[in-house]
Amino acid sequence: MDRYLQDEDLPAPAEVPLLELSGPVLIFGGCYSNLEATRAIQAQAKRFGIPPERTICTGDVVAYCADASATVDLIRRWGVHVVMGNCEEAIGWSASDCGCGFAEGSACDQLSSAWYAHTNSHVDDNIRSWMRGLPRRIDIVVGGKRLAVVHGAVDSINRFIFLSTPWSEKRRQIESSGCTGIIGGHCGLPFTQVVDDMLWHNAGSIGMPANDGTSRVWYSLIVPVGDGIKVETASIEYDFASAAQKMRAARLPEGYAAALENGLWPSCDVLPAAELAMRGTSISPSKVIWNERFADSSNETRFDQSSCAKFQDSAFTAIGEHRAVVRLKALETLWFNTGTLCNLACSGCYIESSPKNDRLAFLDRDEVRQFLVQASQFDPPPSEIGFTGGEPFMNPHFLGMIEDCLMAGHRVLVLTNAMKPMQRQKMALEMLNARYPGKIAMRVSLDHYQASNHERLRGPNSWQATIEGLNWLATNGFDLAVAARMVWGESEAAMRAGFGELLRRLEIAIDADDPRRLVLFPEMDPAANVPEISESCWSILGKDPDDVMCARSRMIVKRKGAAHLAVVSCTLLPYDHAFELGSTLIEGARPIALNHRYCASFCVLGGGSCAPRT
Repeated sequence: MDRYLQDEDLPAPAEVPLLELSGPVLIFGGCYSNLEATRAIQAQAKRFGIPPERTICTGDVVAYCADASATVDLIRRWGVHVVMGNCEEAIGWSASDCGCGFAEGSACDQLSSAWYAHTNSHVDDNIRSWMRGLPRRIDIVVGGKRLAVVHGAVDSINRFIFLSTPWSEKRRQIESSGCTGIIGGHCGLPFTQVVDDMLWHNAGSIGMPANDGTSRVWYSLIVPVGDGIKVETASIEYDFASAAQKMRAARLPEGYAAALENGLWPSCDVLPAAELAMRGTSISPSKVIWNERFADSSNETRFDQSSCAKFQDSAFTAIGEHRAVVRLKALETLWFNTGTLCNLACSGCYIESSPKNDRLAFLDRDEVRQFLVQASQFDPPPSEIGFTGGEPFMNPHFLGMIEDCLMAGHRVLVLTNAMKPMQRQKMALEMLNARYPGKIAMRVSLDHYQASNHERLRGPNSWQATIEGLNWLATNGFDLAVAARMVWGESEAAMRAGFGELLRRLEIAIDADDPRRLVLFPEMDPAANVPEISESCWSILGKDPDDVMCARSRMIVKRKGAAHLAVVSCTLLPYDHAFELGSTLIEGARPIALNHRYCASFCVLGGGSCAPRT
């Protein structure tokens, strides 16, 4: 109970209403006096054909926005079920403030005083009476599950329960409810969590965005499926501009009016560190199937979300969606990492290559031959062999490897910085290119079209040597491409225009508008908060799993001190043992769960690939 309303002020607890519902249930919370958003969710329910008796609001019909009375009137005319929120409790009994649970003197506490005074002055005794009569909890039975619908927590109407709230506390609340799951509100952020056949779900709010930098607002559907339920969280767009305009006209806090537009809360005092770190990060819709006999009744793996962390479970995302999996469509490109030693120590190198990093040892010629034999057993065999490092030309066996691949009928792609290690092999390279014309492709790393930016990443005196190598390759007729990085904040069009001017000035015949000839790699920040890729993302994003790099390639690495070579999923993850697939290409042909942040940021969302696109 909040600090303003004492037990003697409130009526004795009523018996908990029980609703047995046979179809999809629409859940929403936090109308917050936002009439436009409330109209939008009502229209959504009508589109889905969900009647009022299967629609539930988790409370706080009134709060931040301008239309308290009109929003209550709409909810009452609509006839949906409403759980009492702390705002209804406070307004209903004319408390001195909203009872949201904000710390006294905090920014949230100070901001709330203005909207609370406005709301309190715009409701009549009839509305207050309705608010006092709302149940503090509603139990529903849907899909064989009994769920308690509350505002904050079972034992406290204004308790904030977030995704990061320890599961032990959620378990305590669920067990005390006598149900197998809880649907809550109050915190304003949508999430779904299933652990040990127990559910905690929050539909978010429709009256205020989810602090994710977008104007969208959130609701959820609880749908019976077999002997379980599907919990689907979704967003809607609405006329936020009109709602914000009304708030400004009523002289309500600008921070909340702006939040309707920019999707960012004006104060985050109540947020734990995990949720605070997500501020401004766009969230995605989700679907979770919850079935107590899940592991026994299907071929799926049971989801255990006790950690809440991303990229921890190979079968499920942190919010319980089935993780996206990519199957090997064809082994088109077989990659070899020749070793991580490099003549440069570039800032932000994807695999931390340097003159001192030998975590991946030099491959030798016989080891490459063994895998070429294995590759020949595939139907069709790979058309291309790719070499990366480190700097491949640091490996003393490298030219022999190239020759063996060419003799076996493969095209060869070499990723290089084109500096002295390569230039020392000019004569031998020229001879190989003459013997196998058009079969050796060289992709030169040039991180920006300006020397100063390139050297910011590659180090001083790295530009001119690379340009000399690039010129030599062009003059001697190699199949040539350039690779750059999108770390500069420039658009793709600006990058291509800048490189086009540079290449014309150098008289190098590379079409900068051809993505095969100027490859722009998306940036991969290992500390960035990136979304996970679930099965549903393919259709949402309009992506095809067959276009992802690991659908068409594998890489061979030689870990320092290891007893055997390893097949890994792709060129970006040579160290992560979770992506080691075995010691043979047959073992390495198994499907890949996209359980790494680079899978999302580089391959799926970034559209990147180390192999050329045909």
